[in-house]
Amino acid sequence: MDLIKDIDIVSPAEVQACDFKTTEDQNTGKEKKVYIESYGCQMNFSDSEIVASIMKENGYDTTSDLKKADVIFLNTCSIREKAEQTVRNRLNHFNGLKRNKPGMTIGILGCMAERLKEKLLEEEKIVDLVVGPDAYRDLPNLVATAEEGLKAINTFLSREETYGDISPVRLNSNGVSAFISIMRGCDNMCSFCVVPFTRGRERSRDPESILAEARDLWGKGYKEVTLLGQNVDSYKWSPEENNKARLNKKEGEVTEVITFANLLEHVAQVNPLLRVRFSTSHPKDITDEVLHTIKKYDNICKYIHLPVQSGNSRVLELMNRTYDRGWYLDRVKAIRKILGEECGISSDMIAGFCSETVDEHQDTLSLMELVKYDFSYMFYYSERPGTLAAKKYADDIPLETKKRRLAEIIEKQSQISHERNRLDLGKEQIILIEGTSKKSANELRGRNSANKVVIVPGEGLKLGDYVRVKITECSPATLFGEVLEINPSTI
Repeated sequence: MDLIKDIDIVSPAEVQACDFKTTEDQNTGKEKKVYIESYGCQMNFSDSEIVASIMKENGYDTTSDLKKADVIFLNTCSIREKAEQTVRNRLNHFNGLKRNKPGMTIGILGCMAERLKEKLLEEEKIVDLVVGPDAYRDLPNLVATAEEGLKAINTFLSREETYGDISPVRLNSNGVSAFISIMRGCDNMCSFCVVPFTRGRERSRDPESILAEARDLWGKGYKEVTLLGQNVDSYKWSPEENNKARLNKKEGEVTEVITFANLLEHVAQVNPLLRVRFSTSHPKDITDEVLHTIKKYDNICKYIHLPVQSGNSRVLELMNRTYDRGWYLDRVKAIRKILGEECGISSDMIAGFCSETVDEHQDTLSLMELVKYDFSYMFYYSERPGTLAAKKYADDIPLETKKRRLAEIIEKQSQISHERNRLDLGKEQIILIEGTSKKSANELRGRNSANKVVIVPGEGLKLGDYVRVKITECSPATLFGEVLEINPSTI
């Protein structure tokens, strides 16, 4: 695996934290064109689909050609310094294009917009409008304001906005898998994280609208949905607080409190051939009820992303993660007990957090050995202005030490990933075909229940097929299989 690059985020999987996605061409006859470039987490890509829907309703088609764009949006991430620098470089490029097309409007959306606000608009003057994650409904008005040469900014953080009534325009869609945002914001105040400041407080989306979106996707031929939230385990919808909690069942209306476990079950019941995934779980909140719900339904994938960040309890306390090493390992033990050893578990790791010692770094490596993660998203600590860590702690670990510790974490994870993948050799698994292999047009790729990529010969297969395969080979990052059955009756 080509894992180490000169960036501050490294991943063995397709991590979006330093990648970006752009819009595809959608020509429905509308006069104007909008180009959207998205950076960061899955939530950002989901938000871009909401933005595309709002702009579509206001006279814009999407385009993948910058030169055709009347409006350019960068949907941004503030989690790491490298991501922000990448966005600044792109803004400079866009401003170069604008010199040849003065009527073009350039806007910055999302977390970086929320964090930097007026600086980008007034001090640096590299954008025409700045819009935070909760203000996308205001985009058409803000674009019109910017076109008149006036200040266009809205970074208001809402306690209510969920965009639950907006049907997203599926961007870069394979027609097989789709995201469904179930909640927004975060109430966890991890000391290293800007999300509570850029996305606001937690609020859960109306369960009826979530189920309606899942049914609509199934009706359109999608075979898999991923329920998204900064902390999905915190999902909660109550008739007292939300005043709309209604789920239709055969025996009548249900008006009780809806937890994440309840919601997960309702989505699984949309259709037994609709695969259900979710991300992200917080170790302090994931319950046995959720684990038993996953076990109950074959179409809920047996995979949990459970970020640990550090294997040392003192560092976890500094990070304000609200759990210690023992608590985390107890949750992993529960996952293994209820869902079995084959359940996929992945994590996030931060190397070189403030004051981390050599022994504390070793605790992270030893925890990785105990848990046996299938894969991890691995970072070295990047101080973000405005966070609790930036205010309270010195960023006192030298960069070279951070990089060395990160390299050790990456090497350890590569070994463990290969070890975990070898356990799959000879086993039969169901995968969902979702694209072409990156290395060969004659091969297709899909994911199994544990979220591992499996490559198979493409003959006779098409996107959206469920395939029973036998795993024949593996690398640290990928499984390879032979096809046994196409579209079996159960998944």
